[in-house]
Amino acid sequence: MKNALFIGWYDVRHQLRQGATLVWVFIMPPVFFYFIGTVTGGFSGAMTGGSATPLVIAAEAPGFLREQIDMRLRDNGFAPEWRDEVVPDENGELPRRVLSLDAHLSDQVVAGETVKARFDTRASALSRNYEVIRIQRSLYTALADIVTADVRREGDLTAEALIELNGETRVWQLDVAPAGERQVIPSGFQQAIPGTLVMFTLLVLLTSGSSMLVVERQQGLLRRLAYAPMSRTEVVAGKWGGRMVLAMLQIGSAVLIGTLVFDMQWGPDVPMIIVVLASWAAFCASAGLMLGSLAKTEGQASGLGVLTANVLAALGGCWWPIEVTPAWMQNVQNFTPTGWTMDALHKLISFEAGAASAIPYVVTLLLASMLVMFIATKRFKYE
Repeated sequence: MKNALFIGWYDVRHQLRQGATLVWVFIMPPVFFYFIGTVTGGFSGAMTGGSATPLVIAAEAPGFLREQIDMRLRDNGFAPEWRDEVVPDENGELPRRVLSLDAHLSDQVVAGETVKARFDTRASALSRNYEVIRIQRSLYTALADIVTADVRREGDLTAEALIELNGETRVWQLDVAPAGERQVIPSGFQQAIPGTLVMFTLLVLLTSGSSMLVVERQQGLLRRLAYAPMSRTEVVAGKWGGRMVLAMLQIGSAVLIGTLVFDMQWGPDVPMIIVVLASWAAFCASAGLMLGSLAKTEGQASGLGVLTANVLAALGGCWWPIEVTPAWMQNVQNFTPTGWTMDALHKLISFEAGAASAIPYVVTLLLASMLVMFIATKRFKYE
């Protein structure tokens, strides 16, 4: 054990002297926290009761139906701004979201003519479809109001008929509420901080952690250890321990910065979150050691490390909430270590499902870590 601790200690000291390692361990994660958390912060705003989505409506002389359409759009989380026409701003850009309606809307509807609606948005792919659904729901609800008011007044559609309809108690009313404590899709910093933490821990261990082992083998440093009075098990354990400490330093730094700078709320099960993150660190340390044992050159170790980390981050839900992806991708997440970790963290942080909900993920991560460590030990070479 003494020899393993000695090797691990000097491995950590050596890695922390590398400028690139320091940048990717302590500087880049907060940068990604801010960038990704800010960009995705409004994704689930309308679903979670956040601020209304700005929407410009281009409609010349819309008439009395303007109030009804405006009300339905506000019911679905939009903040409509009505204009006769839409013109570019001083930078030559059009509004981010524009709903265009035919001119003299009310007159056309009363006359029984077809009215066209067009919705243009520059929203990201994650939220574009959800905006379209909300627009359609708003317009179809307004259409149902118009049909009902028209039938009741026997073809005499007026503003008074719609006001009378709006004042009536609905026979059916659907109340939608999340089940559990906080059953909402993680977004903003609640998604970005755990996701970035998981991704960067794997990225650093698969690149710096594996490359250093390849360099030591090429320079003959491992061969010198083979002649030292220590067993192969002690050498491998020391190499794993050094990578484990590096992973925990990165996780600790990310958690501290996320809490103090970005006001990240970790929920009521912080001890279990620590267990999950420690299990993830163990897996990353084993994976870095395995890749370093399999790779033949430093370029192979770095290239495979970057590729593997990014693929697993995307499939595991580190870049975006897995709930917004297709069903096949959600199924794939169940077979990735990043997916196990992200699912466990979201259950504890976003859904507050209780500490017991993360136990299966911890067990799976530890078993996977032991399997990867076994492969790394078998393939470990001094030269």
